[in-house]
Amino acid sequence: MADLDQVAAEAWLFGYPLVLMDVTRRVTSGHGPPVNTFDHMRSFPDYTFTDVASPNADTLYSLAWLDLRAEPIVLSIPDLGGRFHTFPMASGWTDVFFSPGSRTTGEGGADYAIVGPGWTGTLPADVTRVDAPTNMVYVAGRTGTAGTRDFLAVHELQDMYLLTPVSRFEPDAPFPEPVEAWPSTKDFSAPVDQVARMDGPTFFGRLARLLADNPARDSDGPAMAGLAQLGITPSTEDKPATSSDPAVAAAIAAGPSAGQALLRQAGERAEKVNGWVIRRGLGEYGTDYARRAQTALVSLGANLDADSVAPRATVDEQGRPLNGHHRYRMHFAPGELPPVRGFWSLTVYNDKQFFVDNPIDRYAIGDRDDIAPGPDGSVDILIQHDEPGPNLESNWLPAPTGSFNVTLRAYWPEQSILNGSWTPPPLTRLD
Repeated sequence: MADLDQVAAEAWLFGYPLVLMDVTRRVTSGHGPPVNTFDHMRSFPDYTFTDVASPNADTLYSLAWLDLRAEPIVLSIPDLGGRFHTFPMASGWTDVFFSPGSRTTGEGGADYAIVGPGWTGTLPADVTRVDAPTNMVYVAGRTGTAGTRDFLAVHELQDMYLLTPVSRFEPDAPFPEPVEAWPSTKDFSAPVDQVARMDGPTFFGRLARLLADNPARDSDGPAMAGLAQLGITPSTEDKPATSSDPAVAAAIAAGPSAGQALLRQAGERAEKVNGWVIRRGLGEYGTDYARRAQTALVSLGANLDADSVAPRATVDEQGRPLNGHHRYRMHFAPGELPPVRGFWSLTVYNDKQFFVDNPIDRYAIGDRDDIAPGPDGSVDILIQHDEPGPNLESNWLPAPTGSFNVTLRAYWPEQSILNGSWTPPPLTRLD
């Protein structure tokens, strides 16, 4: 690969999370509420949900895209009385810059003014200022939910979560100058697929437009210099990137395929234990653009480690790919269930990182389910396509007929998970 081609490949990897965030926003805004408004999920996602990869079936989401170009937006969270919640806020680049919730701010209610870069003004005295690094912000609020029986109680709390422009938070505050609405889309296919289909001029043109409202950090100087070599600089227009230099034009055209090769390589970098891949340091990526891009691909809006750790397995204990033609068991010895201050769950995904259709509509299983322990207190989770029998259904996590993978989520994990002294047991193939 020539030097300029390498620059384009690395530039694509650098910009991938920002472009994916924008496409995801366009898709969700196209069939959901407008920006600066919560989209409360009133039930768990099912197998038809494809907006965001690796959704969970543990919490009810309260999702929102914030547009901070005109003015700050005030997030109001009531006193939740001990119920687990977390509201990580991701910049346009997917870094989590603030995460109010049970672990960080406690249970008392509060108002937070989310302020975009470059805004000048006076905030109300009774709100907490939070500076966002970009004007596009993704809020992925999660409220702990103990199954369908708990939905109504969570709905009442969701209705008390508020997003209010600061000009409407105080009666006498001046209204800001209006800004042009962000574009949406009528293409509701999976955002990861849409970005994968973008040619080089389209991808880099979109990236240039997004950079105008979502600036890179000072530490991103070398990456921005690489973009400048391709003629890509922040722009107020969303148009394909072009160059009169044939070598630059060729590098731009080849950038997506070469960048996706780097992305695949990034997927191989992680701690591996018992067949599990454990990615640490999520939500805070620094200049590790490969880890940031890979996380965006498989788990857009990932939490900080301190809020949740999510090991993922694609193989059994002997390194064989997981496939629904076989049956698997995950065995927790007595006293060895995941150590958490919140809760834990195990989820099956297909090879596109979406839920799997199954006859009992179960996409995850965990400590809030009626899992039957063994006589010695151990716990076996059965992961397979076919029903295991009426006496074993309580411990069954349905799998598809083909390739699949599983994610173990540990919410508000204990230190033993964070430092790696506790790791998940392997998946044992039974046939």
